[in-house]
Amino acid sequence: MDMQLPLLDRLFAAGLLIDTGVDGLYGRSGAFEDVITRFEAVIDGLGGVDKPETIRFPPGMNRAHFEGSGYMKSFPQLAGTIHSFCGCELDHVSLLTCMEEGKDWTGQQQATDIVLTPAACYPLYPTIAKRGALPVGGGLFDLQSYCFRHEPSKEPTRMQLFRMREYVRMGKPTDVVAFRQDWMERGTKLMESVGLPVEIDVANDPFFGRAGKMYKNNQRNQNLKFELLIPVNANAGPTACMSFNYHQDHFGKTWGLTTDDGETAHTACVGFGLERIALALFKHHGLDVNEWPAHVRKTLWG
Repeated sequence: MDMQLPLLDRLFAAGLLIDTGVDGLYGRSGAFEDVITRFEAVIDGLGGVDKPETIRFPPGMNRAHFEGSGYMKSFPQLAGTIHSFCGCELDHVSLLTCMEEGKDWTGQQQATDIVLTPAACYPLYPTIAKRGALPVGGGLFDLQSYCFRHEPSKEPTRMQLFRMREYVRMGKPTDVVAFRQDWMERGTKLMESVGLPVEIDVANDPFFGRAGKMYKNNQRNQNLKFELLIPVNANAGPTACMSFNYHQDHFGKTWGLTTDDGETAHTACVGFGLERIALALFKHHGLDVNEWPAHVRKTLWG
């Protein structure tokens, strides 16, 4: 296969990704999915020893919880909502007429009580807060969900719908910070075990607007976010395939999360971009998994 072609075109040609006609929205082949399944099993082997509580939320979340999270204050450009037709028969006729005439019919859709999940951990915080105070020692949770972010791109690593695997730690600041540091070390060793070159660097989220510049600077200055970076896209900087985030007491205050002694809980999370990691593996080891290095195949397939 022509290695001069962009990675996305080579993935399409190999049938690993399936073009839907929308940038950042792709089907996945069985071979692509198998790589993700095998990699998640490796994650399970590392994180399962800590005995987290496993929760799987759907890719949509309660709109009221989304609004309460403050996400729209920081990332309105990334958010996605779910709208549906809620009209009568006459409205339906009008809608069909608009479609037949090639006009915009979406104005007749109304917002539902569901928004697309922006990060796997967002539904978790109000859910745990409803239980009351955290147990002694805090909480640890294992999450995985499809997430949505509206940033269409021809870079295969920047999908609009993608899966995020997360471990979330809640509790006292010292415990939460130690959890994040431990996973920065685990994550580096994990990626090295599958033959991927990595570097970890301080980072920031894509905060919106003028105020966002201040948030970005504060996040970097306080070392609240680190990313594990792997080269994937040609002629571009390395791609963030894992993130290590310390939220301080933000979600604790937002949702009333408390420790067993009544203090506001701090939270941190480690996130795996599953599609990005699969893409990194295909980029560095080739598009045929049968030809991957023996040690990588042993790690993933045993």
